[in-house]
Amino acid sequence: MAKNTKVAIVSLGCAKNQVDAEQMMAKIADRGYAFVAEPGMADIVLVNTCGFIQSAKEEAIGWIMELIELKNEGRIKRIVVTGCLSERYRDQFAEEFPEVDAVVGISEYGRIADIIDGLSEGTSPERTEGSPAACYFGRKESHSMEGKRIISTLPHYAYLRIADGCDNFCTYCAIPAIRGRFRSRKMEDIVEEARLLANDGVKELVIIAQDVSRYGLDLYNKLALPELLDKLCEIEGIKWIRMLYCYPERITDELIDCMKRQPKIVKYLDIPMQHCDDAILKRMNRKCTGDSLRDLVAKLRREIPGITLRTTFITGFPGETEEQFNKLGEFAEEMRFERMGCFAYSEEEGTPAATFPDQVDEEVREHRKEILEEQQDTRVAEMYGAMIGQTDEVVVEGFDKYLAEGGLFFGRSAMFAPEIDGMIYFSVPKGMKKPVIGDFVNVRFDDVIDNNLLGEMV
Repeated sequence: MAKNTKVAIVSLGCAKNQVDAEQMMAKIADRGYAFVAEPGMADIVLVNTCGFIQSAKEEAIGWIMELIELKNEGRIKRIVVTGCLSERYRDQFAEEFPEVDAVVGISEYGRIADIIDGLSEGTSPERTEGSPAACYFGRKESHSMEGKRIISTLPHYAYLRIADGCDNFCTYCAIPAIRGRFRSRKMEDIVEEARLLANDGVKELVIIAQDVSRYGLDLYNKLALPELLDKLCEIEGIKWIRMLYCYPERITDELIDCMKRQPKIVKYLDIPMQHCDDAILKRMNRKCTGDSLRDLVAKLRREIPGITLRTTFITGFPGETEEQFNKLGEFAEEMRFERMGCFAYSEEEGTPAATFPDQVDEEVREHRKEILEEQQDTRVAEMYGAMIGQTDEVVVEGFDKYLAEGGLFFGRSAMFAPEIDGMIYFSVPKGMKKPVIGDFVNVRFDDVIDNNLLGEMV
């Protein structure tokens, strides 16, 4: 290894990608490389891309072009591209970006330290100067989910990946082609990783996979998420366990019972629904109907009072009429989800939906998305307004000295997932000990400004 070689990692996209980046960081660090935060200060920059939808691809390409510019200026020496974009466009990537030194598919992350070694020493055998990038690809199902990580989140929470790939084959989605078939991690490996995280001070586990609710079906021939959650709840030091990306058709009575029984499981579920119109859902290859979604929401609110429900919708899916879109808006208003994300349909090559003849105009897709988001902003403002005077437990995540006079602390309650649901801002009365990041404190909500809850520590 060349001495004093500095490495920077830029990780884009979802939390699953972030976990991949954390595992690669650990492998690179074990070889003795030093990390720097700013790409412009590094010798080798690794960009871990997302390739899910058009906006994510554009962001990744923007980063690659920026790094190429830094390389041409002589500020960095080598560029490595990993992640879903490189996996998805493996056949043309090296030719399109000859300035990139290595393109690495998801199955080859275990070799990342060797690849960095070769670039650091200038001895990569797969590439000669002026030729396309060295490419490292294998069978995507051999992508390992095990190994050490360097946690890149705040120290009190971490993502815990329990599976990779997807077997749902929604007609708009390229994930099965990029990440392969659904495959669960062994339960004992997940529990051991969670124990190690707890020993390192992690208090909140955020359970992730492309489809968390499918966990265990491939390994144990059953939906084993409730069993896994029960084991995770036994780990000392863990305070909150949160689940993201549960598909509606696999939210079973056993899972609901587990959430009711286990106080460590926060009463929060992320359920991607995508639409409510039966014809659209069928064309999406979704295994639910508008009525089944209504029944599920009613059941969850009845069985788990106070639950926070997050969902995502797609606007402008091929064939979506004005009437079907209005139906979606009415459904969102009727269900009053506490959290809602919205995507304008992205026409992804290689997916069945991209071949559908009745594509909706892009401006219409975006306009419909904006309408749903504006309506949701109004609902959130009303929800927060109703919470004024209430007190809730908040985990402290920072302090902003520029907010208000003297600054404000900020953090999240159980109804706020990390990185996607915003923050609660609060002051600390004079004479009261100031909290530090990772502390859990009680905050009384006093006001709502710009759809943010404001309060005071009590």
